[in-house]
Amino acid sequence: MTANVGKIDRMLRLILGLVLLAAPFVSGMALFASGPATVISVILGLVMVGTSAMKFCPLYRILGIQTCEL
Repeated sequence: MTANVGKIDRMLRLILGLVLLAAPFVSGMALFASGPATVISVILGLVMVGTSAMKFCPLYRILGIQTCEL
């Protein structure tokens, strides 16, 4: 896997991923009272944190996007 996620993109993915992971448990929002919304938020958060850690996004590869410097 060749890196295709740049520094700024990685930081934004990490921040958004952590927010999505924490939101169902600390926000108290009515949206997260149902099980499916919590599960979706946690899964999306894990994907965002994972792609940030690996510096690789499969969707970017499919779409031919590369935000990292060569």
